[in-house]
Amino acid sequence: MRVAEIYKSIQGEGFLTGTESVFVRASGCNLRCQFCDTPHTSWNPSGEDLSIDEIVQRIEAENCQHIVLTGGEPMLFAELMPICGQLRLRGMHITIETAGTLYLPLECDLMSISPKLSNSTPEKATAGSWFQRHERTRHAPEVIRRLVQNYNYQIKFVISSQEDCREVEVYLTELCEISRDCVLLMPEGTDNRTLQRTATWLEPFCLEKGFRFCPRKQIEWFGMMRYT
Repeated sequence: MRVAEIYKSIQGEGFLTGTESVFVRASGCNLRCQFCDTPHTSWNPSGEDLSIDEIVQRIEAENCQHIVLTGGEPMLFAELMPICGQLRLRGMHITIETAGTLYLPLECDLMSISPKLSNSTPEKATAGSWFQRHERTRHAPEVIRRLVQNYNYQIKFVISSQEDCREVEVYLTELCEISRDCVLLMPEGTDNRTLQRTATWLEPFCLEKGFRFCPRKQIEWFGMMRYT
C-alpha cells in the first residue's frame, strides 16, 4: 500500500475533534477536487510502498489508541481490510476518512464520509480528462447508503457558498437514510481568515437547519503543513 505519511497529531474535524490520533495517509485518489489540501496524495501522489506489517508496526510505535486511515482515498486499497483487522485485534479505535465513492467490507468504529458536491469539480481547462472523470465519479449514492447502513458514521460537507448549502439539502432529500444529527458542514479554506469569513454565516445556518457546524481546528492550531 502506498503511504504518504504516518504521524501522530490531534484530530481537528468531526465528532472526535481534540482527540490525539495517529494518521495514516494513503497516497492515491480516484477524484481530483479543485480544493484538495493534500495534492501529494491526489494530483501528484507521492509516498512509499509499505507492507501491512510495516504499517501496523509504525502505528504501534506511536503509542496511541485512536487511528485515522485517510488519504487520498484509502478505500482504493484492499490492504485496508487486513490493516483494520490487525488494529482491531490490538483494541484500537479506527476512523476511516473517505469520499464515499468506494466500498470495502472492513472493520472500523467511525466511517467519516465526505461526499463531494459540485464545488469540488476542477476547472476543465486545467484538469483535462480528470474534469469528466471526477464529475462522473464524485457522487455514488448506493455506496453512501451502504456505508451509513453498515457503520457508525459522520457526514462532512465542504461548503464554499450558500449555493452549496442548498445543494446539501437536495442531497439529503435524495438520501433520506442520513440522520441530520450526523451531518456536519465545514467551511472550505486553508487559512483562518477564509474559514472565519465563511463561519460567520455558515454556523447560524447550521443552527437553523439542525446540522452540526464543523470548524477545521487543525488549521487554527497548526496552519497548513505536511508532516513528512
